[in-house]
Amino acid sequence: MKRRYEELETEDGKVVRYQRHENGGGLVAKSARVDVTAYVADSAWVDPDAVVEAGASVGKFCWVEPGAVVHARARLGSHVHVGRDAVVGRGARLGVRVDVGAKARLDAGLVVEPEAKIPEGAHVERRGFPPHVLAA
Repeated sequence: MKRRYEELETEDGKVVRYQRHENGGGLVAKSARVDVTAYVADSAWVDPDAVVEAGASVGKFCWVEPGAVVHARARLGSHVHVGRDAVVGRGARLGVRVDVGAKARLDAGLVVEPEAKIPEGAHVERRGFPPHVLAA
């Protein structure tokens, strides 16, 4: 049986407590805001001050860094990394092993193909008719 919480020490010596999310069992920092209807896979981590909105899904082995926002109904495939203060738009779909750089912004409804790398600070806009696919 998995423990209900984990404690980790950050580089600056602070201890952060992560609790298991009821929907999926992923580890969510106490100061993160994750909606009860969001799914966080048991091997995923949501760091302090991150937000995961209603109906969003965070897949296996995902890491959502501090201050990042995963808007409602967004879907993160397995092994996705969402950098510090990055924003994944409402209903966006990120494939396996996508890496979203710090402070990057992905528009609502965007579809990102597997293994794509979004640079730090980039703004990826949805153009034309949905879905807009960003190739790797």
